Amino acid sequence: MTEYNDNKGLQLRTLIEDDTDFIPLLTPDDEENFEAEKMPDILPILPLRNMVLFPGVVIPITVGRDKSINLIKDANLGNKIIGVVAQKNDQIEDPAFEDLHTVGTVANIVKVLKMPDGNTTVIIQGKKRFKVTNFIQSEPYHKANVVPFNDPKPLRTDKEFEAIISNIKEVSHQIVKKSPNIPSDAGFALNNIEGPNFLINFVSSNMNSTTEEKQLMLEIADLKTRAMKLLEYLNKDLQMLELRNQITDKTKQDIDKQQREYFLNQQMKTIQEELGGNNFEQEIVELKERGKNKKWSKQVQEVFEKNISKLQRMNPNAAEYAIQTNYVELLLDLPWQEEATSDNFDLKHAQTILDEDHFGLDKVKDRIIEHLAVLKLKKNLKSPIICLYGPPGVGKTSLGKSIAKALGRKYVRMSLGGLKDESEIRGHRKTYIGAMPGRILQNLKKVQSSNPVFILDEIDKVGNDFHGDPSSALLEVLDPEQNSNFYDNFLEMDYDLSKVMFIATCNNLNTIQPALRDRMEIIEVNGYTVEEKIEIAKQHLIPKQTEETGLKKTQLKLSDKVIEYIIDNYTGESGVRGLEKKISKIARYTAVSIAKNEASPKIDEGSLNKILGPAHVKDKYQGNDIAGVVTGLAWTQVGGDILFIETSLSKSKNAKLTLTGNLGDVMKESATLALEYIKAHPHILDVKPEVFEEYSIHIHVPEGATPKDGPSAGIAMLTSLASAFTKRKVKKALAMTGEITLRGKVLPVGGIKEKILAAKRAGIKEIILCADNKKDIEDIKPHYLKGLQFHYVSRMEEVLDAALLKEKVK
Repeated sequence: MTEYNDNKGLQLRTLIEDDTDFIPLLTPDDEENFEAEKMPDILPILPLRNMVLFPGVVIPITVGRDKSINLIKDANLGNKIIGVVAQKNDQIEDPAFEDLHTVGTVANIVKVLKMPDGNTTVIIQGKKRFKVTNFIQSEPYHKANVVPFNDPKPLRTDKEFEAIISNIKEVSHQIVKKSPNIPSDAGFALNNIEGPNFLINFVSSNMNSTTEEKQLMLEIADLKTRAMKLLEYLNKDLQMLELRNQITDKTKQDIDKQQREYFLNQQMKTIQEELGGNNFEQEIVELKERGKNKKWSKQVQEVFEKNISKLQRMNPNAAEYAIQTNYVELLLDLPWQEEATSDNFDLKHAQTILDEDHFGLDKVKDRIIEHLAVLKLKKNLKSPIICLYGPPGVGKTSLGKSIAKALGRKYVRMSLGGLKDESEIRGHRKTYIGAMPGRILQNLKKVQSSNPVFILDEIDKVGNDFHGDPSSALLEVLDPEQNSNFYDNFLEMDYDLSKVMFIATCNNLNTIQPALRDRMEIIEVNGYTVEEKIEIAKQHLIPKQTEETGLKKTQLKLSDKVIEYIIDNYTGESGVRGLEKKISKIARYTAVSIAKNEASPKIDEGSLNKILGPAHVKDKYQGNDIAGVVTGLAWTQVGGDILFIETSLSKSKNAKLTLTGNLGDVMKESATLALEYIKAHPHILDVKPEVFEEYSIHIHVPEGATPKDGPSAGIAMLTSLASAFTKRKVKKALAMTGEITLRGKVLPVGGIKEKILAAKRAGIKEIILCADNKKDIEDIKPHYLKGLQFHYVSRMEEVLDAALLKEKVK
């Protein structure tokens, strides 16, 4: 048994070498459990010499007296519960009743060990205090009637008690730090003690005090009083320890630092020579050999030779040696301009690769082929940086992989989401401890190519704080006129990034710094139609999930009708990420059946409710039976969506407008504009002007937990107000989007394709748009527009004519 214990310090733990059991520190829950345990009325009493056991504390004791050995044997065979008390006189071998203290601790026998020298060592843990009322037996060992000795606990709001506990911890840490005989790990033990009661007991058990003083601590009933007494003992111990250390320091003979270093260096040199040479010198020789094989410019060669010479002169034990070594290795590991892969500019091959990896996205593919054609003819990359912009799950990142595959280049991806430190892009200066190059150079070093396809993922989610603005650092990286001289703080020289094909991806252009957005050519990657999603599922998602779940191709078959049902009823997205998750769930369900040696389950619309749960897609058109309810079209970061504008009127002496639904300032202004226009032109609705003074108006946009903003709901709010005041029904299966002005004009809005896809998902048949948005419709492929009828308007009156029926709500 190896016991880490010092009578003048803090006990850390007891480690039993036989089976390496570790006795853990007591938790507050353990204390509560100990307090809740019922104490026996009669306990066998074990006397201790030179030791006091406190509740919760684990101590080893060596048992040698016959009575003690008999007690331990009987207790270990029984419930393992004993009473432990301290002797008043340590010299008495066979103590009588009057030689024992009457306050002790109930203990649990944790382990009994037979030692090689024949002695018996017992590990015991204190539980709670007791008081002896009378001793009832002395043979073969002592027994006594006992009662609990509980102390009142201080209130949780007792700030003075909290301050005492804090001081106890602080002084204990100082004693651990200043005492040469206490293991430094004792500080961790103190930090891990949570309850103040156990902290007091633990420190009391191990403080540098006499047995009488410890017994006095045990007998103090009030916890706060006991804590004050403990603090008094600890401060006294600390003062004595500081005084002893001062005396030791004064009498200690100092060794000259330079002599010590010289002596150690000579020893190290001798040892290295015996082992076959100096490792540091061998490392420098290897670095020089690697430098001979590099094909780099004269400037880089000079920098390398200068730094390798500086490294050779440095003391290997110096803190700067590691940084200097990292710098030289970076020069060797970086792919310089000669280390580039050859490009495959076969555009037919590139088109084939893009078509194999992605279904649809024809406009995006055409733009990528154009980009590659320019590179082929121009033979350099000084062209705009591509930024693929669109909702999640449409394949922006995987498009970058396909481009790398088509060109035969290496592929590297760097996620910019949440990046806040400019040094992540530009690197740290070598003066800092732990300095390293920026992630641009780190990724090039990893990919070992000077012309990879480099994906800057989620460029719209770059943050900034007091460490700097990474998006500003990216200005140099993404400018073809500047990135040939990219400066990294760690490299401390220009590095040519002009051959790297940077492709950025983002979900939202509004959060990208304007100067950064200006440096990139934005290619919009729109969402997919239902038909495209079906083909993507058949060509890509189902085969992928079949392979990942270990199924055969014949074991997972989904018909077009089933895939369409999943799309319509279980996903509401522009991309296919959610669809892939649903197919993955179906694949796992099939795998379970096959693993149970059952037949492959038939997947149809009926079984989908069992596998995927009930359908939950909610953005469906909800009818036109209520006046004042209009369907609008909205654009979100995850694609298009529909929203409902609801207006209700209530009689009121003080007419007012109330807006609810978590609306932004621009959306609130649209509602105010629409109302003011109707007030100014009551003849359009064929109502009397006085009616606006008789009713309070409440406009609500459901899903209040979702923030909404933007001007595109303007004509929807106008139509909702008009329908509420006239009681006229809104045309069935109709949706609209457009901005309004106080003069009655309708202005164009963005995100038209996403909004149209959302309208088709929701079952909309007719859409009202600004006439200026007609060009956006003409850019969309006809199959996206199938089943939709468009009304192009320029004035608010045209909106109402197209949207409202003559029929009124009853």
